[in-house]
This record gives sequence, structure tokens and C-alpha cells, in this order.
Amino acid sequence: MTAIAPRFGPQLIRLLLVTAVLTVGLLGALAGTASAHAALTGSDPKDGAVVDVAPREVTLTFSEQIAMGDDSIRVLDPSSKRVDVAKMRDLSQGGTVRYAVGLKPGLPDGTYTVAWQAVSADSHPVSGAFTFSVGAPSATTATVPDQEAGGGLVGTLYDTVRYISYAGFILLVGGAAFVLACWQRGASVRPLQRLVVGGWVTLTAATLVLLLLRTPYTGSGKLGDMFDLGGLSDVLDTKTGAALVSRLLLLGAAALFIAVLFGAYAKRVTEAEAEAEAEAEMDGEGNAEAGKAKADLAFGLSLGGTVVAAGIAGTWALSEHASTGIQTGLAMPLDVLHLLAVAAWLGGLVSLLVALYRVPDLERAAVRRFSRIAFTSVVVLAVTGVYQSWRQVGSWDAWTGTSYGQLLLVKIGLIAVLLGAAWFSRRWTGLLGEDAKTAKTAEAGAEADAEAGVKVGVKAGVDVVEETAEKDVAEAGTAADPERAAQLARQRTALATARKKRDRDADTERSGLRRSVLIEACVALVVLAVTTALTGTEPGRTQEKEVSRTGTEAAAPAPARPVNLTEPFDTGGTKGKGTLRLTIDPARPGTNLMHVWIDGPDGKPMDVPEVKVAYTLKSQQIGPLPVVPERLAAGHWSAGNVQIPMPGDWHLQVTVRTSDIDQTTIEKNVKIG
Repeated sequence: MTAIAPRFGPQLIRLLLVTAVLTVGLLGALAGTASAHAALTGSDPKDGAVVDVAPREVTLTFSEQIAMGDDSIRVLDPSSKRVDVAKMRDLSQGGTVRYAVGLKPGLPDGTYTVAWQAVSADSHPVSGAFTFSVGAPSATTATVPDQEAGGGLVGTLYDTVRYISYAGFILLVGGAAFVLACWQRGASVRPLQRLVVGGWVTLTAATLVLLLLRTPYTGSGKLGDMFDLGGLSDVLDTKTGAALVSRLLLLGAAALFIAVLFGAYAKRVTEAEAEAEAEAEMDGEGNAEAGKAKADLAFGLSLGGTVVAAGIAGTWALSEHASTGIQTGLAMPLDVLHLLAVAAWLGGLVSLLVALYRVPDLERAAVRRFSRIAFTSVVVLAVTGVYQSWRQVGSWDAWTGTSYGQLLLVKIGLIAVLLGAAWFSRRWTGLLGEDAKTAKTAEAGAEADAEAGVKVGVKAGVDVVEETAEKDVAEAGTAADPERAAQLARQRTALATARKKRDRDADTERSGLRRSVLIEACVALVVLAVTTALTGTEPGRTQEKEVSRTGTEAAAPAPARPVNLTEPFDTGGTKGKGTLRLTIDPARPGTNLMHVWIDGPDGKPMDVPEVKVAYTLKSQQIGPLPVVPERLAAGHWSAGNVQIPMPGDWHLQVTVRTSDIDQTTIEKNVKIG
């Protein structure tokens, strides 16, 4: 039974749409796991410290190299005014990364907030804040941005455009490689031309947007700042800015490559094919000359294209994961090789998919050549991937204990699915190369030939009918008016299209190959999403370094939630029993709103003479910090300016007095921040 191949119709559109939605959803889900490499590993004064005398400067120590400006460290007094001199000093030496900022002399007692923001060596922004106190802790109105560096709308846009840039690179490089190495006649095929040019346009536009987004991405987080020329000038002085500009220059060279590939080279291929068809009537010299010219141009394009593609891939290797950590001298060239293998496999896969659907006369030899290239690319991916996994993960525990290891496991699982689909594609490719006539006995071959003769006769009859119809259409068109002639021309086009579709759908092996390649392409979209998320996720080896240095796991802090506390109490006196209800909102460092309710045994408000509250952070020896709420109504007290200087597990003490001599203290640990 003849299999009917899928078409570029509603079913295919639905499948691609579902895959795109899943990919975007996966990107959104993975965005929450991303974190940057550099981390604050120490400071002087320490976080939460109480010093007797105001320090002359504040120093910060980081886990790896970072980029900082003069305004990257800000020190705010209790009234939120800056007290730093806004001139930072680099104290780094050896393997220690340390920066310092001087403070104004004569600082009064109180709690000071240190806010910092920098760019990690792998291009991702990092930020944080902590407090210290001079003399004793105090209330503070200093606020720091709630939004994490690189987050919000700008962060989402930046991650999305990075995904698009990877996709453009894959289409550009993989599509061009497919034409040169697998199907040279594809240089003159319009769908493949649009695919490669679309990849170039996509990568170029994405690179420009990334360059403009760097200022808000690493700084203010405001989308409007992407057009700040001063910020753009600062970006150009950074490693990432230089990499993006280099990518744009290389894309200029890639544009020239594309022009030659689809211009002069496509013309040479067409001429060589024409010479080959006319070889029987010629002495062969013209064909040999045309073939040599085509081969020379193909060699030049292959060599130049490889250099340009490697250069574009190098702009990622020089500015992201491969440029940090251990063995960077080996990691960067292997990362370039890894990206090129990805482009040759996945980009060629998409090119093959387009050719299978849009070009009915795709040569089977081209499919077999791509199958060999895909196998080689997978081997290269396996070798470089194993090395990069060892380099970035670091230990077996990091596979499941870190975000990077978990994402890498997801990627490996998806690649296993992709290889499964590729196995079916190779199987269909093998069937494309089989010759059914040589696989049969002479007797069976005779029967098949007889049956085929009947089918050919039928098909010939159909072709005669179609040719007659076309001839009648042409004759009628000459005698008809222009409107009728245009209608007849459309009918001729419809007849030709129907014949091509009939021939294409009659090929069972090609139909199976189209389906398996389509599945591969859809899975590849999701793999690309996970890969993009991995580039923004802190490697397991780095996370383990932070654990060993700080003694705590480098995990993203849980979002602050209001504290809700309900505890029974008994002061021991008359009418001394009741229930305490307390809320702290939003339960994070800074200003908080506290409410206290006292209910009697019957559940009704219970009026008492006094309620007192105190907070203590025992781990940092801060407190107790007293809070005296105001009575709003019977059984209801409130404090609207509860200052909590830093996050942590705070020890809460609530004293309830029901008479002159009867009181009790309720103690409870609450999570702040």
C-alpha cells in the first residue's frame, strides 16, 4: 500500500506550532533556574556585622573574575543617602578577586546597606546586597532593587533573542554546508536560498538586538535604556560587546559568501549540468572545463565558509562558558567545534526537511551524503560533549544536585530521543538506495515487469490525457481574450503541480523519510531551548566551589512570604488564657508591617494592658531589636515601620501582659527573606 507523505498543510503547521509553544514554555520554565557564575564569597565588614568604629572602606571578594564600574558598589546610610566616595579600587592579586570602595569620614552609628552589581566573566550580570552596623543596629529606609540583575522583561527578552541567534546560526551554517557538501544543485533552489538567507537575517538582527539590550540587561533593567548611546559605548569596551561587534563584521563576510554561493556558484552548477547533458554531442572538453571551474569555486567557498563559520562560533566561545573555568585554552576550540557540529547536523536536517517537502526531484545521493555527515557530526558532538560535561559538572553529585547537572540530564535525554528518530531516518535513507529489480529472481522480475508495464501504460494514458488537456488549453488560450488566457495558464500550472505531487506521494521511502526528519527537527527545537538555558546556568563545578567556600549551597533564595503565626498563651492569672495571632508583611529585609491580635477563649477580641515584640538574629549576633506596637482597637495592635536589616531565621519574642503581675513570653523562629 502506498504511503501518503505529509504536506505543508494544517497538520504540519499544527505540529510545528505545538513544538514552538512547548519550546517557549520550556525556555520560560528553565529561565528560573539560570544563575550567573561569579558569587560574593566574602566582605569586610561581614554581612550583618556590628563594628564599634566606622570603617574607612568596604571590600568585596568574589569567586571569579568580574567586570565592575565606578558605580558598581554603593553604600547607603540609614536614610538611604550614599556615603561611598564612588571611586572603586581593584585589589585583586593572584587567584583572589577583590574590590574596595572608600567611605566618607565620620559616619554616625546605625545600619548601612551595601548594594553591588557586576558582570561575570561569562557575560551574565550578578548583583546583591548586605548590611552592617556601626555602634548598634538601627532602623533604615535604604532600599535596593527588588529585581535580580538580568531578570524581568529585559532578561526574558535577552534570553529569547539569544535562542533566536543560535537558531539563525544553525540555519545559516547548516544550510550552506548542506548545499556545498550534499546537494550542489540546491544552490539554485529557491526554498533553500530563502532558508540560508533567512538564517543570516535572523542572526544579524538578533546580534544587533543583543548589543542594544546589553546596557539594560547588565545595568538598570529598564527597556528604554537600550537606546542609551553612552551605555552602548561602555558595552563596546567589554568582552561581550567586542564579541558581538566581531560577529557583525563576520556576518558581513558571510553576506559576501551567500552572494557568491547563490550567484556565481549556482550558475556554475547549472552550466556544468547543461554541459553534462550535451556531452554526447561534444568532445567532452567543455564539460571538463566547466566541471573544473565549479570544483575550484566549491573548494574556495568551502574553505572560506568554514573560516567564517568558525569565527562566528568563536564569538560565543570567547564570551561565554568556554572562556571561564578550567582549561580554557582547550575548551574554547572544542566549543567552536561543538557549535559547528551542531550546525552541520541540525541545520542540515532542516535543509533536508525543506528539500523533501518542497523539491520533488531531490537526488537520493544527496540524502545519503547528508546521512554520513550527520553521523560524523554526532560523533564530534559526543566527544566534545563528554569533555564539556566533565569540565562543567565536576562531580557525580553535581549531576542531580545542581541546576546545571539537571538541565544537562534533560538535554542528554532529548538527544537520545533525537538519535532514535535519526536511526529511523538512516533506515529510510538505506531503503532509498536499494534497487528492487536486482533483489528479485528472474521469474519474479518478469512478473513485476509485466505488472509494471500495465501500470506504466495506465500512467502513460493519464499523461497523454494531461498533455492533451494542456495542448487544448494552450490552443484555446491563443484564441481567447487575455482574461481567459490567464485563467488557462493557471489551469496549466495546477496540472503541473498535481503531476509533481502525484510523483512525490508515490515514493513510500521518501514519505517515511519526511516523517522521521520532521520529528527530528521538532525535537531539535526543544534541544536548542535547553542548550540556550544551559549557557545561562551556573556550571556544577562552580556551584560546588561556592559551597566549599561559603559552607552553604548556592541556591536561589526562596521568594519572601508574609509570616502568619498563631499561638495559644496562658499568663497564669485570671482571664490569662487566650490566642495570639501575628502577621509580618512582606517578611523581607527593610520596612515591614506587623499586626498582632489577641483573642479570648471564646474567640472574641481580648483587651490586654500591654504587648511587646522583639527580634533577634542569633547567627549574626544581631538584636534583640525591640518593637512596641500601637493599640488600634480592643485586642488589635499594629506597627507600620518594623525595620529588619537582613534575611535569616529570626527569633521572635512576643510578650503579652494580662495584669500588673501576670505575663508570658511566646518564642518562635520565623523566616525573613
